[in-house]
Amino acid sequence: MTGRNRPPRLDEVASVVQRLAVLLAAGVAPASAWRYLTAQSPVVAEVNAALETGASVAAAIDDAADRAPPAEAAPWQALAAAWAIASDAGAPMAPALREFAASLRSLAQAQRDIAVALAEPIATARLVMVLPAVALLFGMLLGFNTVTVLFGSPLGLVCLGGGAGLLVAARAWNRRLVASAQPTDLTPGLLLDLAAIALSGGAPVDRARASALSAAAARGIATADTATLDDVLDLSRRAGVPAAELLRSEADERRRSARSDSQQKAAALSIRLMLPLGVCVLPAFMLLGVAPLMLSVISSTVQTF
Repeated sequence: MTGRNRPPRLDEVASVVQRLAVLLAAGVAPASAWRYLTAQSPVVAEVNAALETGASVAAAIDDAADRAPPAEAAPWQALAAAWAIASDAGAPMAPALREFAASLRSLAQAQRDIAVALAEPIATARLVMVLPAVALLFGMLLGFNTVTVLFGSPLGLVCLGGGAGLLVAARAWNRRLVASAQPTDLTPGLLLDLAAIALSGGAPVDRARASALSAAAARGIATADTATLDDVLDLSRRAGVPAAELLRSEADERRRSARSDSQQKAAALSIRLMLPLGVCVLPAFMLLGVAPLMLSVISSTVQTF
């Protein structure tokens, strides 16, 4: 994947969160726990530098996330939101971090599954793009001067322009198809996890909901699960059961659903990539590979006579 589409490195953040949970459960102070993890990540080092200036942990994580590469910022922003909510709600930090680490690992596994599902269609798209060049080289190996015909004759230049234009169109088409198969929400269910953290600290339901939405929106975390959050909270009220477990269960279901949807898109992508292959790549193959070969054969025949 390109840097633009590369998913955030959730496993690294999950490892940091898990170690923090263990240290905090052992009685280590939050600032000291972060100092023990300095070598874990450049972001951790920046968090420690901010803590030395007296910044709060959530603010330090926010600042470090803002300076991180875009592909790596999202999970750190999620950690900042979880930490801020746990601090404000008075939730026990170690259990909250353990649950959050499990959530991040679940998201990371979903991203790996999606990457595996997309690997084959993306590789197929890249492979077919080189077919015209292979055909051109094959003609040269057969002893025909296809390169000279392609670049040195009016008909060859027409074939070159048409074939190149078709390849550019095929590449752009392939990129759009691959982009459409990429997941749009990289953190499904995270809003529900944030609300569950707030509730575990004893916050009222309305306050927990508002805290989760505010923390997510402030850090650019998707809030597409707002309707699901409201449905789960309403179910909790009507059934008279604790909402935190319902929210965690629904968050897991959202991640499973997102994984399934992405795998279905990847499967459909394998078929949809046949469209640019048939419409653009194969005609480009004819113009850049077959036509110069035929023109070279005709030119050699005419010169012989």
